[in-house]
Amino acid sequence: MTSNEGADKKITKKDLWQILWRSLPMEFGWNYERQMHLAFAHMMAPLMKKLYGDTTEAYTNSLERHMEFFNCTPQIAPFIGGVVASMEESNATNSNFDVSSIGAIKTALMGPLSGIGDSIFIGTIRVIATGLATSLAAKGNVLGPILFLLIYNIPGYLLRYFGVMYGYKLGVGYLTKIQESGLMESFKTAASILGVMVIGAMTNEMVSINFVMKLGSGKSAETLQSVIDSMIPGVMSLIVLYIFYVLNKRKVNVLWQILGAAIIGITLTWFGILG
Repeated sequence: MTSNEGADKKITKKDLWQILWRSLPMEFGWNYERQMHLAFAHMMAPLMKKLYGDTTEAYTNSLERHMEFFNCTPQIAPFIGGVVASMEESNATNSNFDVSSIGAIKTALMGPLSGIGDSIFIGTIRVIATGLATSLAAKGNVLGPILFLLIYNIPGYLLRYFGVMYGYKLGVGYLTKIQESGLMESFKTAASILGVMVIGAMTNEMVSINFVMKLGSGKSAETLQSVIDSMIPGVMSLIVLYIFYVLNKRKVNVLWQILGAAIIGITLTWFGILG
């Protein structure tokens, strides 16, 4: 590699600003299958082109990496983008870099950071901004919506800026040390465990199965759902997730999966099994 080629693969502040700006439409490509994966790939695409070139297999592989499942509070996503940028830079200049660690880092960061980000922006700042803005708007004051936009967006933009800058510096400063010390393998293992835990928690919260069919008679009658939950809480949600996992692994069309689930759900509801 020549010195010019090495310079071409060096991330600049302009590149980090580009990550920030391209993080703004983070939820525009949201979907139920991989959620924000399209937006994350869009956020990182120009930098991937700079690091790997737009006609190389490495560039294609980098985009495929960032098309994996991703979901995080939009204001915090640039921080993860900054960390990933530093890792991609290391991968582009070091043939011995462990590429799988990039996905492990994303998985490890997006769950905990989403919990913090949602609590701050969705649960706190948005509520405060809405309360103040509504009180002014109810009196016919035009400052109501303006105040809402300022209170909600100024902290968000500041976090995006300092997040992407600090995320990149954090990666540059510590990733090499982690790699050399052998801690990366331990971190990848911990990230995998954390990822499974996050998926398990999301499954129990987001996949709702309710069997209303009753077993027994009179006051002692119990619903099938309560009986199942008394043995293994949330097991039906896990079973449904596993069924969809197998279908996706066998590359069954997502539309057919949705249609099949709708037909089965309607049928079981019609016969009073589901509620």
